Amino acid sequence: MNMQKLAAALDRELAIEKFQESCHNGLQVGRRDPKITRVCLGVDASLPFYAEAARRGAQLVICHHGLSWGDSMARATGYNFDHLEFLIQNKIALYACHLPLDAHPVLGNNAQIAKALKLKKVEPFLRYHGSLIGVKGELPKAVSLDAFVALVKKITGRDSVTVFPFGKKTVKTVCVGSGGGAHEIGQPIDAGMDAYLSGEPALNAYIRAEQGNINAVFAGHYATETFGVRALAAHIEKTFKIPAEFVDFKLPV
Repeated sequence: MNMQKLAAALDRELAIEKFQESCHNGLQVGRRDPKITRVCLGVDASLPFYAEAARRGAQLVICHHGLSWGDSMARATGYNFDHLEFLIQNKIALYACHLPLDAHPVLGNNAQIAKALKLKKVEPFLRYHGSLIGVKGELPKAVSLDAFVALVKKITGRDSVTVFPFGKKTVKTVCVGSGGGAHEIGQPIDAGMDAYLSGEPALNAYIRAEQGNINAVFAGHYATETFGVRALAAHIEKTFKIPAEFVDFKLPV
């Protein structure tokens, strides 16, 4: 598979030009030889991830949280140098897809979480940087908050989650905003949702949940953003007929 062709196909599938954000979505680090025979995908651009990708013989890594954000790569020193040095020495290219992978209606983190929860009447929701990146929907039937929390633990593989139990005793309508979506909790409150599922908790989300009478469940930034990466790996294998593996570090944060 040609690197530029694969990157261009992913650009189109993920509609990266529609998103205004600090992450430079798309191919962030290229390689001289454009031939790609194996891809590794991960949540974060990190040296352990690159090392595992190299061990598995990948020529391209795809990250939800990429390497280049805003002017973060203005200087190739320290942290940046270490990343670039490893990628260049091991001839590995890097592709990033941040908000586009949150928002994708099929492959996205939030769409995949909604699928795992078996939500019905799913539609785009949660506006961020001008784009709808989350989803809202309904459980097949109302369940207790405890049952909903147990379901979240099951689909994310987490033994524990953070719960702000300030809403109804039962949950039917759910908004999903993976990762760092805590600060957007006002939107599901305004929409009258029973529960909001996101990644990492925040103090202001606690205050707003209490005042807004909503149940908020936080299952970890990392865990809630493995869904889209895993789905994208399967999509690449099926569409482009090359091995594409999700490398899961099961981070607890």
